[in-house]
Amino acid sequence: MPNGRYSLHTSATPGHDHVLLGEERFSCAPGPAGWRYVSKTYGPDGSTIGTVDLTLDSRCRPLRLEVRAGGWQVRGGAVDGVAWVRTDAADPAGQHAVEGHDRAHGFAGRSPAFLIATARMLRLREGASTRVRLVGFSDPVLAPRTFDQGWLLEGTETHGTDSGPLLVERYQVSDLETGEQQVVHLAGDVVLAAPGIELEELASPPNPWPAEFTG
Repeated sequence: MPNGRYSLHTSATPGHDHVLLGEERFSCAPGPAGWRYVSKTYGPDGSTIGTVDLTLDSRCRPLRLEVRAGGWQVRGGAVDGVAWVRTDAADPAGQHAVEGHDRAHGFAGRSPAFLIATARMLRLREGASTRVRLVGFSDPVLAPRTFDQGWLLEGTETHGTDSGPLLVERYQVSDLETGEQQVVHLAGDVVLAAPGIELEELASPPNPWPAEFTG
């Protein structure tokens, strides 16, 4: 079961360096339902600022999602698209909870978990591209936003490691509304690098994505 630590930061722009936003400590592994990712995010001062608990089914759809941040909680899953309920921590009975639904393919957010989930759901072959509709939850109040992305699997490379060959996939991900592009490097169920995300520690090798999860 890989477990480790990502650093999260703003992306560098001309005249502006990376600004550390915090770190995400995670564990992930295949399980009876499909695949599960659990994490806690800490601010630069060490305070807990959020959690993610995401379970994918055998087709890499979001079977269950729970995200907490900024005093808010979102619970959701795949229901004829995706559905979710957003609640305020100050409203434990959920009297003012807001429900949402969209014919989107999956969820998005700051956590690397969402990049892994989307890539595995798309099952792209090298050189192939596709369009995907996602519902993202923005920090710190988990406000929902629906948007379209373009994903292209630019290439794959095999790297030798102490634990054996490691297959690294390089994706180009485009925001189809703004035209902004980013490059994401994945190995199994771990993000090696992406804009605003750096893998700082990894206690064990990534899990190769099981064949039954890739169709």
